[in-house]
Amino acid sequence: MKPAAPFTSPDSAPAPSLAQQNTRLLALAFVLMELLVMGLFAFWVLLPLARRSADDLAGLMVLSAQTWAELPPATRPAFEVELLQSHALALRFDAPGPERDELHPPYFYLLEDALARRTGQVHHLVSEHLDSGTWYWASVPAGSHQLAVGVSASRIDSQPFAVFFGALFIALAGAVVVSTWLARRLTRPLAQLEAASALIGQGGMPLLLPETGPLEMVCLSRRFNAMAQQVRDLLSTRATLLAGVSHDLRTPLARMRLALEMLKDKPDATLIARMERDIEQMNRLIGQVLELARGLAHEVPVRTDMPAFLQQLSADFSTPDQSITVSCPPARLNVAPGALHRALGNLLQNALRYAPGQPVELVCEVSAQSVCLGVLDRGPGIAPEHLEAVFEPFHRLETSRSPATGGAGLGLAIVRELARANGWQVRLQARQGGGFQAWLDITTAAQEEVA
Repeated sequence: MKPAAPFTSPDSAPAPSLAQQNTRLLALAFVLMELLVMGLFAFWVLLPLARRSADDLAGLMVLSAQTWAELPPATRPAFEVELLQSHALALRFDAPGPERDELHPPYFYLLEDALARRTGQVHHLVSEHLDSGTWYWASVPAGSHQLAVGVSASRIDSQPFAVFFGALFIALAGAVVVSTWLARRLTRPLAQLEAASALIGQGGMPLLLPETGPLEMVCLSRRFNAMAQQVRDLLSTRATLLAGVSHDLRTPLARMRLALEMLKDKPDATLIARMERDIEQMNRLIGQVLELARGLAHEVPVRTDMPAFLQQLSADFSTPDQSITVSCPPARLNVAPGALHRALGNLLQNALRYAPGQPVELVCEVSAQSVCLGVLDRGPGIAPEHLEAVFEPFHRLETSRSPATGGAGLGLAIVRELARANGWQVRLQARQGGGFQAWLDITTAAQEEVA
């Protein structure tokens, strides 16, 4: 079944993607930051420098007018040429023209203020457009009369507004590029997660995500990969269960069909007894499969007295020919008793089946971090290369698949599913001195209190 599409109104515009939202927000943040930096730089750096420069220029204009007035008339033309070539200043007797309220570049307003401070007169610069460019003129006292002093606009070769808007455009372009890259870097793992989730929703085999990028995305990918691996295991277990059940049911069903054909001709108590054994075998197999399926069911933990619990478990599985000894210190454990009984019961059945006539021990070891429950026997054990394979459903070390020599191969698979569902750990290992031991490790950090 495909996942239902989210409801959207026919007239509503599609919502922007996460990448688009992040791009807009990051671009806006970059622009605002650029405006703030430029404003602070202009106020604390450019404006003091411009005032200092305007004050120096105003002093040079006043000094030039006073020097010209004190020079002999014969040397004044040479002084004017030197002043024009070296400082882009010009002097003349005629007035600069009527003062008019016109806009100047920002620097010349600072120059007006600096001239007013030095001469004690309010000056308004008058612009004049000549072949050599634009000039700004001011009347400066020179002895007993006024002298017009002009400064070329080319001397102040600055374009603050062009710089401002150019820097703003570059900042905006850089913000868009960087924010787009960052947004795609952040949203690419989310897009992969969405595609993998959709694949799971459609019943496909989930893909594992790369665990790269920011810490949060790595943690999210790691969680998803763990879930995807669990889904893969469930799908694999389901296929194995179906194949194993169909395989193991086929043999008793064939014997029963043959027995029914033979019973048509001549009733035979032996055939009827064999059919009853086949039915019991089929019933036992189906029960184990259902038990494996119930391994994932949640069971409420109950405060359990471990010595009493293990003694009762020993009494349930002991036989007249083979007893089970219990070794457990006083301890109480918050645990699902039904799941623990089934898990330890399956381990005890394996020990009793494969170590007949040998002592079997049921051991509880308590530490500050965990409670370890073990089933120890002196049987033949399991080769190291088969320790992981025995957890697979229907996997049997004895290949004849005869009920007389072994079960259906579901006992340890059930134990592992029960352990996964309850947060336990299963360990299988050889026993020193010969034999085998299987352990259930139950963490005590959140659910156990040792008496």
